[in-house]
Amino acid sequence: MWRSRLVVRRPQCRLFHRARARCQAISVIDIDDATFFRQYPSATDTPETNPPFFENLSFRLPTKLDDDGKPQYWAVLSPSSLARTTFLQILAAQHICIPPTARHYPLLSELSISEQHAIKYVGFDAERGSTVGGANVRGAYLSARYESRREETDYSLHDYLTGHTELNALEHEQTEAEKEKLSEVIDQLDLHKLLSMPVANLSNGQTRRARIAKSLVSFPEVLLLDGPFMGLDPNTARVMGSVLRGLAERQAPRLVLSLRPEDGVPDWVSHLVVADEHLKVLAQGEKDKIFSDARSQFFIMSPLQKILQYSRSRTLSAVAQPAWPERPWKLSIDGFKRDSPALEPGEAVVEMQGVKVSYGDKTVLGGWKQDIDGECREGLWWSLHRGQRYGIFGPNGSGKTTMLSLVTSDHPQTYGLPIKLFGRSRLPGPGEPGISVFDLQRRMGHSSPEVHSFFPKALTVRRALESAWSDAPLARAKLSAETDRRVNAFLRWFAKELNPNYGSKTFLESLEDTLDVKRGLSAARKAAAQKFYDENFYDDSDLTWADDVRFRELSFSSQRLLLFLRAIVASPDLVILDEALSGIDERIRDKVLLFLSQGEEVAAVLGSFAQPSSLSVMGKVSFEGLTPDQALLVISHSKEDVPGCLREWICLPEPGEGRAPRTGKLPGPLSLHPQEWTEGIWAQQGS
Repeated sequence: MWRSRLVVRRPQCRLFHRARARCQAISVIDIDDATFFRQYPSATDTPETNPPFFENLSFRLPTKLDDDGKPQYWAVLSPSSLARTTFLQILAAQHICIPPTARHYPLLSELSISEQHAIKYVGFDAERGSTVGGANVRGAYLSARYESRREETDYSLHDYLTGHTELNALEHEQTEAEKEKLSEVIDQLDLHKLLSMPVANLSNGQTRRARIAKSLVSFPEVLLLDGPFMGLDPNTARVMGSVLRGLAERQAPRLVLSLRPEDGVPDWVSHLVVADEHLKVLAQGEKDKIFSDARSQFFIMSPLQKILQYSRSRTLSAVAQPAWPERPWKLSIDGFKRDSPALEPGEAVVEMQGVKVSYGDKTVLGGWKQDIDGECREGLWWSLHRGQRYGIFGPNGSGKTTMLSLVTSDHPQTYGLPIKLFGRSRLPGPGEPGISVFDLQRRMGHSSPEVHSFFPKALTVRRALESAWSDAPLARAKLSAETDRRVNAFLRWFAKELNPNYGSKTFLESLEDTLDVKRGLSAARKAAAQKFYDENFYDDSDLTWADDVRFRELSFSSQRLLLFLRAIVASPDLVILDEALSGIDERIRDKVLLFLSQGEEVAAVLGSFAQPSSLSVMGKVSFEGLTPDQALLVISHSKEDVPGCLREWICLPEPGEGRAPRTGKLPGPLSLHPQEWTEGIWAQQGS
């Protein structure tokens, strides 16, 4: 089909960056003692219905150099994805500002540009389009990217950058200024070799650069990058850091980044805004001074110190000051001892014997030889058994997602490759039936950024969780009384995280207060707790919110949490977590990891003590975590997201190297053996 295009000549675009020398404004963004709301406040509002956030905020992004002649490079540091995103949205003129005059844009007023055109926001999560161009470019369904048939909507990167991503679309003729800007951006982000590649084939790191390039070609004055390092392997993150540094130093446009504590703070960032999960600014100003002041008071260990301590441990070029005090924990955050052994493996769940995935003459997985029982064999030889907790690691583009797509059978080549899933091939053989996709779906729980991108956003929280028992997310599941209790248990355990309008206390928090395990158990408190349980547990009145709140209404972190819970709630034979915790807030991530391993048995891990939950004390536990009969498969680029139960790993080589993958075992939880991350898993890849 021919793409009909009407050529429309547009007026010459003005290159704003070249006129800055004549600008008199001293700041691009100026916020002075402002408080923000999501809806315009009224007399009937309450702190619950329309809460204020970032109260009395003052912030200035200057147009000129500091008094010492240095530019300011800003970043927002917070463990909360909601706080990071909301702060950047405020800079982009979103949300209600009180008083309205407290937020203004002097440079933009001088240049007569609107905030919408001059300030570009780029977010790297499923809701804002972590894929280039969104689902209409990536494909209409999960396995479309692996199919060889190309559609009319399979556009190249050049099409994407020039805006040619619709059929029969009106097209304007590029001006010389636009052509010059596009060429400059392609050079800056090193995209020359990728211009003819379909956007569906771009790796994670390439996708980041492409989306940044798309924003740059529109001549923004300010570029807001939300989570640019999320989901990148260590090497790709370093490359991305260099790219961003080059953009920042040009000051055209000015960059403002959002960072998680686990990202560390790039050494070129000069100024920080540190915010907590309650949308409050804890510190603001020069990075070195913030770290120095916090370090001198580390014995207090306030929320600010905790954020900075964690961030500093991930920053290679940290301020040259004495290290933070180390705390020799005896238990991991999910309750495992330092030397806890691996479980005994059971029957095989996945078997790959000489797997090689190729597109034409390009091999994307298995382009190597492995030593198998003393014999050199081609392709990928690998197996996963019940009871094993296995990690798949490797650089972006090394084939991790392709390998997982073979396990989940999303990849069409699964049918023709030497792969067995639960002891059976996809296609039937002599005297051996094949395994259907519906059988696989029932026996696997899968959470990933791709699942997030395609998951129906209109489902309620309860329907989303119940879909773990259905053949498709939109199909209604038939639940037994036992499975219904399991769903309720999950909703109660994470009510605080999944209910945007939760009250002062959840059901379980009230039960914990009634029993008060920390004070020791008494007959009176046990009786009071049992009475509270009997009066409140069976009518489900505390869970009505789950039938009203929809998936789209949750924050990004809560959406990821819900998809994680969906992957484990039905206790499938195989749990697959592909970057499932990437983007989840730090506090929620720690709670999730504890729940994965201990279920409702343990309320918290305090140093070397695992505190039992009130449900455990009362004998009311319905979920005990992963069982020895289940297998776990994890992909992660952050060691903080790796469950403490993981004991075995495979690290795929750089694409095209021809080296065999490396395998290894962990002596205990990775969080208590952090050297294994750099000296073991990423030893030959760099960390």
